[in-house]
Parts: sequence; structure tokens; C-alpha cells
Amino acid sequence: MLDREGFRPNVGIVLLNQKNQVFWGKRIRSHSWQFPQGGIDRGESPEQAMFRELQEEVGLLPEHVRIVARTRDWLRYEVPDRYVRRDARGFYKGQKQIWFLLQLVGNDWNLNLRATTHPEFDAWRWNDYWVPLDVVVEFKRAVYQLALTELARFLPRHDHRNRYLRSGLRTRDHEAPPAGDYERRPAFELPPGATFEPDPQMQFAPRRGRRAES
Repeated sequence: MLDREGFRPNVGIVLLNQKNQVFWGKRIRSHSWQFPQGGIDRGESPEQAMFRELQEEVGLLPEHVRIVARTRDWLRYEVPDRYVRRDARGFYKGQKQIWFLLQLVGNDWNLNLRATTHPEFDAWRWNDYWVPLDVVVEFKRAVYQLALTELARFLPRHDHRNRYLRSGLRTRDHEAPPAGDYERRPAFELPPGATFEPDPQMQFAPRRGRRAES
């Protein structure tokens, strides 16, 4: 379903955890990362399409999330011809998207990348809100910046450090821990079908309560 300009209606999803980190999914059999997104079917509202895509791509149901905000208008990006099927070239131009900001009220283990027989992601992680756009396919980066910037004012704790968007730098939320015993963070159990690839800049946290072995 295309509009008169050749753009397909679509929804994008920015899913927050309680630390204002966002769900970051690795596209299956690729090295690119992105937010969940998908097309709006004929007869669907953007909100209905969002809940359907949320379940299909990450296994979450409406009761697992709370809608915080959405973009006011369509955000568009064009898809280069090399990514367009031959029979669609000349008709299909790209996507126009409504973006939703959601708060996870369920648990990490409610996430399931194998909710359908055609998964979109083969790994996921929680990432800082201002995600490193250098790992996003190039033609989507401008829309990501627009969506994140518009939705940032609705975050529970305001953080407008958009200078990190293009640089790929991570913000430092904690000071370096003292020397001692360490373990990697985060320490959560992954849902079925998910894997975790540590970010090379992931911080370390001191392991507490460990007794020396006798």
C-alpha cells in the first residue's frame, strides 16, 4: 500500500526500559542494528500496526508496554534502488513513518525474538537512548535522528545530549569503579531465541558480596 508519492505507511518503535535505555535489535544475518518497525496494513491505524509489529518482532503484548508518546507527523526516508525489488522500481520510493515511544512495564524475559517463523532480529541489547547511528543502515539515519530528537522531551528524565547521535559516543553515567573484582554489566537473563553481544565500550561494575575462597 503506497501513497501517491510512492511512500509506504510504516511505524517505528522506540522501546524504553526503566533506565531510559532503548531496545536495540541486530537484523538477522547482518551486522546492522535498528529499532523495531513495520508496515501499516490496509484498514489498520498506526497504533494497531505498532502493537502488531511489537508482538511479531519482539514478542511483546499490549499489557507489557505503556505508550508514552508518538511523533506528530510522518517522517520519511527514501530507499536506494539497490534495496528495492526490480518490479517495484519506479513505483516504490521509501517509507513514511509514525514513531512511538513505549515504556516496558513487563520484564526482559517477556521479549522473544522467535515469536513468529520469520524473525527480524537474531540478537538484542539495551542501549543508551542516543544510540550510535553509525551501525544503522545509512538511509535510515536521518529519520532516527528526527524521531529520537522529537521524542526525547517525553523521557521520564530529560536528556537532550543529541551531540552523541552521529558520533556514536556513549555517555558516561557512572564513574570508573575502584580496582578490584569486576563483572560485566548487564547481568540479566536473555529471553528464548536471543543472544547478547557486549558493546566494546560497555562499562564494568564491581562485584559485590563475594567472599574470598579459602
